Amino acid sequence: MTIRVLLADDQALLRSAFRVLVDSEPDMEVVGEASDGAEAVRLAGEQRADVVLMDIRMPGTDGLAATRLISADPSLAQVRVVILTTFEVDDYVVQSLRAGASGFLGKGSEPEELLSAIRVAAGGEALLSPTATKGLIARFLAQGGAGDDEHDPARSARLDALTVREREVLVQVAGGHSNDEIAERLEVSPLTVKTHVNRAMAKLGARDRAQLVVIAYESGLVRPRVE
Repeated sequence: MTIRVLLADDQALLRSAFRVLVDSEPDMEVVGEASDGAEAVRLAGEQRADVVLMDIRMPGTDGLAATRLISADPSLAQVRVVILTTFEVDDYVVQSLRAGASGFLGKGSEPEELLSAIRVAAGGEALLSPTATKGLIARFLAQGGAGDDEHDPARSARLDALTVREREVLVQVAGGHSNDEIAERLEVSPLTVKTHVNRAMAKLGARDRAQLVVIAYESGLVRPRVE
């Protein structure tokens, strides 16, 4: 199956470089290019994109607003957005994940990392390494995220639908651990972990693991440790 990739960046030179890289892979193809967020939203539907590489800063409708529009459109439920940032973690990362992005990647990443990110996102996973997750939590706290005494009551109530094991798995996901790592920690199979993750996403209305991380902290299930 060929992964259909949409490039959204206001810099034509960067789009050209990404196109050459993506089109060089036998399992990928660039199906469109957008220079702003509004065009990205339109092309995501018209070209039936699987993954959108979305620059966060663009004129007019920026990448954050475009990601929110894509995530809110039921007809684009299959579209995964990977936010491209100047740094791995910047001021917009938390908002991007809340808006529905599957993860984020620095523009200075190696070509292999970019290609891997596309495949990971297309597979329904999230681009959240333990290092990136620590950065996410730091930004979450800095922007007034859930602290020890405040959390989103609505999100907290939604956790009531989870089983004890699903909550345990959610805590591990919020720590940035992979299914294999969680399986080892909880002494179960990776397939069992994947099942719990999928059920948790369905119950909480999360698009992917990135959304689970945000929900875990907003609900107060996991408390960030300030070092």
